[in-house]
Amino acid sequence: MRARGVMLLRGLSRCLTVGIIRGFTPPPETPRLSWAAARLRFHSAGVFGIREQTLVAVKPDGVQRRLVGEIIQRFEKRGFQLVGLKLVQPTQDVLSEHYHDLHEKPFYSALIQYMSSGPVVVMVWEGCDVVRVSRMMVGDTNPADARPGTVRGDWCVHISRNAIHASDSVEVAKKEISLWFHSSELVEWESCTHKNTYNI
Repeated sequence: MRARGVMLLRGLSRCLTVGIIRGFTPPPETPRLSWAAARLRFHSAGVFGIREQTLVAVKPDGVQRRLVGEIIQRFEKRGFQLVGLKLVQPTQDVLSEHYHDLHEKPFYSALIQYMSSGPVVVMVWEGCDVVRVSRMMVGDTNPADARPGTVRGDWCVHISRNAIHASDSVEVAKKEISLWFHSSELVEWESCTHKNTYNI
């Protein structure tokens, strides 16, 4: 009975895989793309969000407290891939665009002044559901509400100094990445651990 169940599951898996591949039309320039290559390209294109990207920034307090390395390590150990990284002194123009939705808030001026007070480390991370998972790793905006194990839950005590920013949606991530990075500053590369992170 168990053997029949295993055979049934294998057959179902094969049907689903064939259905996925048959539903995928390779680009015109690669008409002879193998099924394995077609499957890899189909998945990598973002069907399961593998190539999803998000912006993560270590704020001035995080840089001053030497948390950059610890934060990068957490994202690397999670399995995400770093495709962009730089240390910058944010300009007023960039910050006003980044925080445009908070323009009417009473703390806006203090926020801009603080964010321009020192260097910021901005990064682009790539991976499956990286936007949603990054937000969970970062923790609630108010460190008092952030769970232990999150960046803010472990290292922050006050909302005015919460160490890190992460994009809150895929759409916002695209806008923020284009604001902080030129396309030429992002590196597309294949990690040797990719096959151990994703089953594609």
